[in-house]
Amino acid sequence: MENRNNVTVFILLGLSQNKNTEILCFVLFLFCYIVIWLGNLLIIISVTCSQLVDQPMYFLLNYLSLSDLCYTSTVTPKLMTDLLAERKIISYNNCMAQLFILHFLGGVEIFILTGMAYDCYVAICKPLHYTIIMSRQRCNTIIIVCYAGGFVHSASQFLLTILPFCGPNEIDHYFCDVYPLLKLACVDTYRIGLLVVVNSGLIALVTFVILMMSYFLILYTIKGYPAESQIKALSTCSSHITVVTLFFIPVLFVYIRPAVTFPEDKVFALIYTIIAPMFNPLIYTLRNLEMKNTIKKMWYQLFLKGI
Repeated sequence: MENRNNVTVFILLGLSQNKNTEILCFVLFLFCYIVIWLGNLLIIISVTCSQLVDQPMYFLLNYLSLSDLCYTSTVTPKLMTDLLAERKIISYNNCMAQLFILHFLGGVEIFILTGMAYDCYVAICKPLHYTIIMSRQRCNTIIIVCYAGGFVHSASQFLLTILPFCGPNEIDHYFCDVYPLLKLACVDTYRIGLLVVVNSGLIALVTFVILMMSYFLILYTIKGYPAESQIKALSTCSSHITVVTLFFIPVLFVYIRPAVTFPEDKVFALIYTIIAPMFNPLIYTLRNLEMKNTIKKMWYQLFLKGI
């Protein structure tokens, strides 16, 4: 029998079939989404409108906040709408678009976090050459490479998912992702699943190992520093380490294994699509004295001008 794509819409099974649970989740995620917008916009405006934009760390943080905002907006509004809907439907074209954009922005975020780790490494291990190495031209190149890498990753993932779907059309998730879609394909997806592991899981794993190695190099470098310098160096990177751990651990759990799905996948997906983008601004502002002082000064001046 010929396999052909006769599926025009998918039905998302969502997070729960209990209506009271869905309403509770809607309220929770609405709060999270508001916090994500306020927090990331605060960082973007504060960095862009101050001298922090001239510093490589904050220049990269600015793009991380923009990526976070767009990344979560690919999933969260649809999720909240579906929590209040009787039937959670997404068209085939919108499903493919969501998958492509989500992996594109996710790839960009992974590579930006890697760029920020490189910035930490240069700042602590090569302080005398920092301004030369992390020039504005180098920072622009890092951002271009991040977006190019995200596009290549997403395009590869997208091409692997263009498969014949001839029914059923129920996706056991709250958004369109690769593994739940592979379960619905009308062809053998074993080899495709291995390619997905290489494309997503292995990239995430290799990147995570590189990040951990950079932190070990930093710790090795500062062990001979005075205690005060060690504390200052560690505080510079502690926020970044927290963000990396919060984002990478659930991503690795979902994508490093073969093409199988578990109920826990939805919980881990919530962490890297909603929880991590919500906590990133809090981590980078509450644990960063320079950022807090800049925000206070800028908004205080805006308030005075408003009066």
